[in-house]
Amino acid sequence: MSEPREDVPVPTAGPTEEGRWHSYVGHRIPWYVRLIWLLFWVFAIYYTITYLFPALRVEIVTPP
Repeated sequence: MSEPREDVPVPTAGPTEEGRWHSYVGHRIPWYVRLIWLLFWVFAIYYTITYLFPALRVEIVTPP
């Protein structure tokens, strides 16, 4: 295996020149992905209110 050469010059570009080649385009999130997130948060809130809070109340009052 050969060693990497240390004396090879690497061309450097300034920020404006480098920025010419980058284009950041956002993508719109599809409606069904938003629906999945909404359902996740509804379930998380339902679970917390239904199961976690009552269990915490019991555990805090009478710890095991």
